[in-house]
Amino acid sequence: MTAAPERPAPIRVALIEDHAFTRDGLRVAINFEPDLTVVGEARSGEEGLELLERVQADVVVLDIGLPGIDGIETAARIKRAPGTPPRIVMLTAHNLQAEVLAAMSSGANAYCLKSADPDLLLAAIRAAAVGSAYLDPQIAHHVLGVIRTPEPASSPLTGRETEVLRLIADGQGNKEIARTLSISISTVKFHVQDILEKLSASDRTQAAVKALRQGLL
Repeated sequence: MTAAPERPAPIRVALIEDHAFTRDGLRVAINFEPDLTVVGEARSGEEGLELLERVQADVVVLDIGLPGIDGIETAARIKRAPGTPPRIVMLTAHNLQAEVLAAMSSGANAYCLKSADPDLLLAAIRAAAVGSAYLDPQIAHHVLGVIRTPEPASSPLTGRETEVLRLIADGQGNKEIARTLSISISTVKFHVQDILEKLSASDRTQAAVKALRQGLL
């Protein structure tokens, strides 16, 4: 008798959100998914940093407007902590361009509105878990319109690299990019490495943020 394949371990999610009603809703929505599980909750940045010393989280859903240490500073401290830091999904009630850039620059992998459909937040968590950048579609066009320069600087990227980077900014992983562009995953990885080197970026999210700031997309 053939043994059933083992189910992958669920993505471990920590919640840092000061509003109890929102936090309860997030917990219910996340725990309903078989591939996601909430491993801890906190009401402030200080509590969140202490929580992450006690539990192992793959992804942190972090409110940007926390009391005390705000979400931007909390994200930066999470990324500076020893070891491998969890990925961060920044949650906010606002679609301010400055907040989005500050969140991404602080180390957030994804940015999602509190008013978004729960499925979008779940998609942001899953994208962040595999290292992809994710920007809520409700604000993507607004942000891109504000920060795109009328005359973009000369791009160091090739046309194909720009296509890959645009898909990274849309939250696609390597497999999805390969399928979208009809190229192999190894070719995608090659392009991603070149993009990181050309933009002096340490990861995919930072590359997307730099490209947006410089008007390369």
